[in-house]
Amino acid sequence: MRAVKKLPRKSLSSAEDKQHRYHHMQALTTERLLIRELSIVDAAFMLRLMNAPNWIRFIGDRNVKTISDASNYISSRIISSYRTNGFGLYLVTLKNTRKPIGICGLVKREGLNHPDLGFAILPEYERMGYASEAATAVLDYAGNILRLKQVEGITTKSNLASVSVLEKAGMHYVKNIQLPGDDADFMLFSRILQTEPLV
Repeated sequence: MRAVKKLPRKSLSSAEDKQHRYHHMQALTTERLLIRELSIVDAAFMLRLMNAPNWIRFIGDRNVKTISDASNYISSRIISSYRTNGFGLYLVTLKNTRKPIGICGLVKREGLNHPDLGFAILPEYERMGYASEAATAVLDYAGNILRLKQVEGITTKSNLASVSVLEKAGMHYVKNIQLPGDDADFMLFSRILQTEPLV
């Protein structure tokens, strides 16, 4: 049999390598939730979530006012992050009905040294433990599948619900920080996911 000559592997940049290695996330399941990647078919839900009072108050107005705006946001910000970073924000649904109730996932944020844990839940599903349940599942995925070493989380002091979610997910307060281009004071939380050197 004729030997096949092995060609040298092309060197990839960090971003290219992440994209090269990226595979779609299999849905995560918890006792009450199913968590999956977002797609543009979720635009109507994202439009509603991003205009909820607590989103506007604590996350900010992203000027998403139409289905088209929401579709563009999902494509340019969320799906793009899956491909570039290997992670992003995911849709949180009720496991029994598949009804979407929020988002939870990881964001690469300027000013932070590690991926940021982000989450938001529709008002009618707040204070039911769904955000904590989703955050715990996402952090398990980040450590066991993505093999991330550390994850951070930020919130303002006035957002007591988010502080509670971060603490219940095993994150610990580090210090107060400011992010580039933002005058607000944020509480920085962190959790170590990997304690051994990665091979």
